[in-house]
Amino acid sequence: MLALLFKNFIRSKGTKIGLLFLLCIGFISLLVGKQFQDKQQNNIKEASIYQKEHIARNAAFHKDEIGLLLYYIKFSLVNNTLPINSLAIGQRDVNPSIQSVTIRGLEGQKYDSELNNPNNLLAGNIDFGFVLIYLFPLLIIAFSYNLISEEKESGTWKIVATQSQNTFLFILKLFYVRILSLIALLTFLLFAAVLFLHIPLDSAFFIFYGLGVLYILFWFAVSFFIVSLQKNSNFNAVILLTIWLFLIIIVPAGINAYIVNQYQVPEALELTLKQRNAYHEKWDTDKNETMEKFYKHYPQFKGYKIPEDKEFSWLWYYAMQQMGDDESAILSRELETKLQQRNLASQRIAQFIPTLHTQLQLNEIAHADLGNQLLFLKETTKFHEKLRLHFYPKIFDNAAVDQQNWKDFKVETFRDSSEISFGKAFLPLLLFILLLIGFGWRNFNTKAVF
Repeated sequence: MLALLFKNFIRSKGTKIGLLFLLCIGFISLLVGKQFQDKQQNNIKEASIYQKEHIARNAAFHKDEIGLLLYYIKFSLVNNTLPINSLAIGQRDVNPSIQSVTIRGLEGQKYDSELNNPNNLLAGNIDFGFVLIYLFPLLIIAFSYNLISEEKESGTWKIVATQSQNTFLFILKLFYVRILSLIALLTFLLFAAVLFLHIPLDSAFFIFYGLGVLYILFWFAVSFFIVSLQKNSNFNAVILLTIWLFLIIIVPAGINAYIVNQYQVPEALELTLKQRNAYHEKWDTDKNETMEKFYKHYPQFKGYKIPEDKEFSWLWYYAMQQMGDDESAILSRELETKLQQRNLASQRIAQFIPTLHTQLQLNEIAHADLGNQLLFLKETTKFHEKLRLHFYPKIFDNAAVDQQNWKDFKVETFRDSSEISFGKAFLPLLLFILLLIGFGWRNFNTKAVF
């Protein structure tokens, strides 16, 4: 029986066109992922080469003052990009994966990003996550909206029902054939991605795959419930497309508008201007007042004093830079807190919106979510502080430039060690699937399928 049902299903011209279309779009998404992966790798490689040449060139040019040299030199920190990130690019196309900073004021550098065409950012990338979230449900709807209604409308359903020993089991078999086809397509595309994008078969990949399977089952459960109402084909198609539009576009847009208004964040530009203004004001502020604040922040440097016979000193200059960061620290913490609140709020709400939950989880698995970006910004702050503490004594002692081993300063990498929770990823989808199947089963039992 299953073999016959599968043959009838796959022989349909509409079925072949739909599966072929999704297969082609899936391969296009893998190509987009490959382009993104190559771009990330090239950026990291170029950053490493540039830093090495940049330090060597400046060290050769500014031989006399290490303070002046370190005014120019930039050091890079890379946010490690997982191979699976090619399947779910997430926020990595907006937020930079490389931070290059000097030891001067951090807040004016932390939110620098790559120049991108805003129209391209608005449209986004057709990555595999997009294909799974947006396009797979449309094919599921096309395959299942008229499973019973078409037979009823053509007058052949009574023949099918009388020849079948268990009508409900027959309906389940119809769904099973379609579910098997879509999961087989998902499996083929993901294992093609493993070979094409060199994605390791680790826990992240299998959670990604499991989430994709559950997402497909969720949409089949939605279709199962709508079919169980036993309305006509037009009604089923309209309702299912309305649900798709509601869950995919309207609800996420509404939630985003709510979160943005509920947790309003200060602009990064405002924070940058605050840091720069705080620094520039120190040129007209009493030097002793600036140094007192600096010594309070770094008591280990109290032994260094401003030379009285010099109008300018690097000790005073970098103390001014530090004060710029210190005076913008409150605004910086406010921005970080509000972004964290946005991230937590979106995750809490998404538990009740299967489409949004799946999208956020795919990004989290790929370390392409807002949480990863916040961790990267924290690591950038630590990285910058480590550089300051290393170089401040050398600047204040006016250490010789040629005595420093500049070759030791290579591009560093931040690796997000956040673990993925199976329960957090799978449980919301499982609950919705069971709920919809339960209601659909009740509808079939309380209303005879004739």
